Amino acid sequence: MSRKPFDLADHALWDEIKRGITPLLRKQPRSTVKTTAIATVAKLSARVTPLSQPAPSVRRRVISDAPPPLAQLDRRTAQRLNRGQIEPEARLDLHGEGLETARIKLLHFLARERQHGSRHVLVITGKGASPYARHTLHGTSHFHTPEREGRLRREVPLWLHEESFRQHAVSFQPAHPKHGGGGAFYVRLRKSVAYP
Repeated sequence: MSRKPFDLADHALWDEIKRGITPLLRKQPRSTVKTTAIATVAKLSARVTPLSQPAPSVRRRVISDAPPPLAQLDRRTAQRLNRGQIEPEARLDLHGEGLETARIKLLHFLARERQHGSRHVLVITGKGASPYARHTLHGTSHFHTPEREGRLRREVPLWLHEESFRQHAVSFQPAHPKHGGGGAFYVRLRKSVAYP
């Protein structure tokens, strides 16, 4: 089969087709490739942050100075307190105190006893004036029942959950009848911190 030679019209058509085609991968001259690579490296090194500064996208762990929430006593300690087998190392009697005075006294008492190294203290709130006020040894929410109207007995557990009190107290529970029963609380204190 013989080939037909291109005539001038075919060349013009071919040139027109070539102009409309864009190549998929255009080869660059070597000098252009080197310049592009150097520019890319410069851009990347500008984005890299020095080691002394954390990258902005890295999440920082926030360390809070707030004390942890109150915890449950371990089973053995709770049993010994329920049976009255642990003698409190110090006592604070809040009978007859107003709410604000009692709150301040309690905070100072807990701070002082923690500093002295005490671990279990007794806070006496009183049972209140209600004729139904009596000891509930195994109840966990006895201070929230409506027939027990002692204001201090109701407020002290709420105070102990506040941040300023949690700095000193780990947990609390109702006292044994020989230590005041429903009108008192055992408070376990955090270990004292030795200051240099």
